[in-house]
Amino acid sequence: MRVLITGGAGFIGSHTAERLLERGYEVRILDGLLPPVHTEPVAPGYVPAGAEFIHGDVRQRGVWEEALKDVAVVFHLAAYQDYLMDFATFFHTNTVGTALLYEVAVERRLGLRKIIVASSQAVYGEGRYQCLNCPPLSDRTPAVRYPPIRDNDQLLQGRWEVCCPVCGVAMVPAPTDETTANPYNQYAVSKYTQEMVALSLGRRYELPTVCLRYSIVQGPRQSFRNAYSGVLRIFTQRILHDKRPVCYEDGEQLRDYVSVEDVVAANLCVLEDDRANFQVFNVGGDRTVSVRDYARLIARRAGVALEPEIPGIYRYGDTRHIFSDVTKLKSLGWQPAVPLETIVDGYLAWARSQPEFDDYSSAAQRRMEAAGVLRRTLARADGQRGL
Repeated sequence: MRVLITGGAGFIGSHTAERLLERGYEVRILDGLLPPVHTEPVAPGYVPAGAEFIHGDVRQRGVWEEALKDVAVVFHLAAYQDYLMDFATFFHTNTVGTALLYEVAVERRLGLRKIIVASSQAVYGEGRYQCLNCPPLSDRTPAVRYPPIRDNDQLLQGRWEVCCPVCGVAMVPAPTDETTANPYNQYAVSKYTQEMVALSLGRRYELPTVCLRYSIVQGPRQSFRNAYSGVLRIFTQRILHDKRPVCYEDGEQLRDYVSVEDVVAANLCVLEDDRANFQVFNVGGDRTVSVRDYARLIARRAGVALEPEIPGIYRYGDTRHIFSDVTKLKSLGWQPAVPLETIVDGYLAWARSQPEFDDYSSAAQRRMEAAGVLRRTLARADGQRGL
């Protein structure tokens, strides 16, 4: 069976390609090799030799027509992710590119056996919270809220926690399941509309489709050149260059990190189980850790004594806390298995082996500040020196 992986020269895609080849699938990779992830129009050396490679852009119909020939399954992992202001690129790549996949599949009557679309935990925005101050629900559980984006005036004052939109009291974050979505940045909206396109057209034209909402995926091959997202790579860049890791807000944001190995296992799980068809699943690490504690863990595993720096900056539009409920995917037999320490050790070993591993974080920060994405509080309570 031939499987097409879009974005297959990237982080998750290359690992997925390796596992599919090991299991006897034929693999074709489609990748645009675009910056900042890639710097050359040549497939990186870690792309498995047993995979066929096509250099092309998912925004072009002709590329899809070539790539889908004699294919039974598609892993659509290609995506655009950034924090800058080229809004149209998010939708042209993530949403329109997905629509083109279905357009070609339907018009050519390809009869694909399954399409698996990589979505994101970002579609939840702040996700699910509980208000312990408001009256509980009828079953005695706390009131549930799905709050909007935090107001910039609040963040300027360094007031980080999410407050109940009803009573105004700070709320408690809770695991977020697949039943809701509340996207409010350009990347998140483009991924949610991508899901809507995929599931709607998949059902309408009987093309079995699965959408996977990945949490923060970590591991080797995660490009160090994209320093706008991916906290493990950003902290590692600074720590391995003897710089303190920089935490936004107060560093107490709760996040959900998952190993690329567990993500690949989830990919194969939904590929080979038809119970997954036409559904959305969270893929997460089933654990939470604060950003500050994660920075400390990375420094400790790297063998250096560098405490995180809290300079009183924030990225407007970031979520305060977000972690996924993975109960639904567990019901198919999948289970996250890789400890957080093992994830960090694997990335540190890979980073140290890269001759071009440099610190891109400071330049990325300056660019985000110039664009108004990264902002500073009016007052600093911790007294630390800024960057």
